[in-house]
Amino acid sequence: MAKGRRAAYSRWDGSQVGFELDAFDVFEEMTDDLLYHGDINAALRRMLQSGFHDRNGERLQGLREMLEKLRRSRRDRLEQYDLGGVYDDIAQELREVVDTERRSLEDLVREARESGDLRRREITEQVAQERQMQLDMLSPDLAGMVRDLQRYEFTSSEARQRFDELLDQLRQQLVQSYVNQMAGAMSNVSPEQMQRMKDMLAELNRMLEQRQRGEEPDFEGFMERYGDFFPENPRDLDELLEVMAQRMAAMQALLNSMTPEQRAQLQGLAEQLLEDMDLRWQVDQLGENLRSMFPDLGWNRRYDFTGQDPLSFAEAASMLQELGDIDQLENLLRGATNPGALAEVDLDRARDLLGDDAARSLERMAELARLLEEAGLIENKEGHLELTPRGIRRVGQNALSDLFRKMTDDQFGRHELQRTGVGHERDFDTKPYEFGDPFNLHIGRTIRNAIQRTGGGIPVALAPDDFEVERTEQLVRSSTVLMLDLSLSMPMRDNFLPAKKVAMALHALISSQFPRDYLGIVGFSEVARELKPEQLPEVSWDFVYGTNMQHAFQISRRLLARQSGTKQIIMITDGEPTAHITPSGDVFFNYPPVRETVDATLREVGRCTREGIRINTFMLDPTPHLRAFVEKLSELNRGRAFFTTPETLGDYVLVDFIEQRRQLLKGRRAS
Repeated sequence: MAKGRRAAYSRWDGSQVGFELDAFDVFEEMTDDLLYHGDINAALRRMLQSGFHDRNGERLQGLREMLEKLRRSRRDRLEQYDLGGVYDDIAQELREVVDTERRSLEDLVREARESGDLRRREITEQVAQERQMQLDMLSPDLAGMVRDLQRYEFTSSEARQRFDELLDQLRQQLVQSYVNQMAGAMSNVSPEQMQRMKDMLAELNRMLEQRQRGEEPDFEGFMERYGDFFPENPRDLDELLEVMAQRMAAMQALLNSMTPEQRAQLQGLAEQLLEDMDLRWQVDQLGENLRSMFPDLGWNRRYDFTGQDPLSFAEAASMLQELGDIDQLENLLRGATNPGALAEVDLDRARDLLGDDAARSLERMAELARLLEEAGLIENKEGHLELTPRGIRRVGQNALSDLFRKMTDDQFGRHELQRTGVGHERDFDTKPYEFGDPFNLHIGRTIRNAIQRTGGGIPVALAPDDFEVERTEQLVRSSTVLMLDLSLSMPMRDNFLPAKKVAMALHALISSQFPRDYLGIVGFSEVARELKPEQLPEVSWDFVYGTNMQHAFQISRRLLARQSGTKQIIMITDGEPTAHITPSGDVFFNYPPVRETVDATLREVGRCTREGIRINTFMLDPTPHLRAFVEKLSELNRGRAFFTTPETLGDYVLVDFIEQRRQLLKGRRAS
C-alpha cells in the first residue's frame, strides 16, 4: 500500500518565500501608469515591457530586456561562425581519403620495385600512374569529387572504407536535415532503412491529402508503424506537422543563407548522395505541403554569417534551427499585447535561449491577467480588459495611500468619523443619559457604573442612572465639485498625473470616510463635461487647446444646485482662462486671454458666490496672468488660492479638504 503524503506546517515568520505574485500588489505597481494613460490594457502592456518587482523584491524581467538578449544572442552567433565550414570539413575529409589512396599507390610501386620482378614492376607502375592521373583529374566541386570517387577503383582498402563511411555519414545528415531531423530511427542508411523512410514519407503525404479533402487521417496507426522516426512524440498530426515545418524552414534558411556557389554545391551533393528519385520527390512534396500549411514560418529568411569559426554540416543545420527558434520567440514576445499571449511561449526553449530567470519571469507574467480577474479587479469583455467597480475603487485607494505616505504624521491625523449612524456622528466622549438623548449606549461604561454602584456580583443589575451614552453631534454634510483641467498643457508640463491622482484619491476618501458627502467631477479644456467616478481611471487629457473655466463653473454650479450642505468647488489648473461659451453657444478661444473671456468667467464666479459656493483654486506652475486672474477670483468669491507644485498638490488638496471638514464639525458643535 502506498504511503500517503505528510505535510508539516509552521507559523509564518516572514523568512519564508512564497506568494510572490499578489493581484493587489501588481495593481498598485501599475496605478500611476493606469492613471496617466487611462487604459488597463495599455498599462498591462507597458508593465510586460518594463518588468517589475514582486512582493519579495525579486525582479521579473520585462519583454524589452528579453528582446535585447535575443538580438544580442543572434548577433553573437552570426559574428562568430562561418557557413563555409560546411564544405571545408567535407573537402578536408575527401582530401584525406585521396591522400590515403596516393600513399597506398606509392607503397605498391615501392614493393614492386623491391621485389626484383621486372614485369610486376612495369604493370604496377603503369596502373599506379593511371590511378594517380585519375586522382589528379578529380572535379574541383564537392558533388563532382564525390561522383568521381564513387566511380574510382580504390587500391587502398583503408581509403575505400573511409570514403564509404563518409558517404554514409553525409547521407544520414542530408536525410535528417531534409526531413526535419525526425529520422531518429535511422542509425544507418541501409537500403532497407531508406525504403522504410520512403514509405513513411509517402504515407505522410497521403495523410495530408486526406486532410485537405476533409477526411480524418489515421494518425494513431501511422504512429504505431513509424513512431520511432519521431523522438518528439507528437500528440496529434497538427503538432507533428508544425514541428516538421519549423525544421524544414530552418533547412531552407540554411540554403538561403549560403552564397550561390555554396548553395549549388550543397544541392549537387544532395543529388549525388540521394540518388533515389522517389525519395527526393517525396521530400519535395512534403516541403510544398508544409509551406502552404504554414506560410508564416519564415521560409524566405536568411542570415549573414560574418565570423571565422567553421561549422560542420550537422552543426550548421542545428545552428539554423536555433536561429529560427530565436526568431520565433522574438516575434512572439514582440507581438505579445497582453499577459495571456505569453501562455504560447515554449518555456523549455525560452529557458535554453534566455536562461532560468527569463523563463520564470515569462511563466509568472503569463498569470497576471488571470490573477487580476480572479481578484475581481478586471474583467474580460470580448477580448478587451476593463476595470470592474472594485478595480476602480482600488485605483482610488492606491492613489490615496500613495499621497498619504508622503505626508508626515503631524500634518494630518485620521478624521474623527469611525462609523456613521442615521443623523449623527460620534464624538468619542460619553455622558449620563438624559431623557431625549439618542440611545447610543456605551456598554462598557454603563456596566462599570452598575458594578461601582452595587459593589459587584453576578448578575449585574442595571438601573437607569447607570446608563451612559456617547455624545453625538448633528451630521454635517459637504458637497464638493472637483474641476480638473484636461487641457493639453497639463501633460506637456507633467501636471496631469498628479492632478488625476488627486481626483482619484479625493473620490476614494469621500466615498470611504465621508459616505454622506457629495463629490462631483468636471473635466474642462476647450469645453467642460461632467465625469462619472467610474470614468475617472480612463480619463485622459484632451488633444485640444483651450482652458474653459467659464463652462466648467456653469456645470459645477448646476451639479451643486441639486445638493445640500456646505458647497465648494476645488479647481486644479495650470493655466488662465483662454476659452468661453458665447451667447450663441459657440466656443471662443484665444491665447493669450482676452478681456471678453476673463469677464465671462468672472461672471460665472459671481453666480457661484451668490449661490453660496466657495471656490478654492490649486494652481500648478502659475504664470503672471494666472496669478492675476486667481487673485481677482478669490477677491470676488472669498475662496482661497494655493500656489503649489506637482509634488505637493496632493498634500495641499487632501489636507485642505480634511481641515475644512473639521472646521465644519467644530462650527456645528459651537452652535
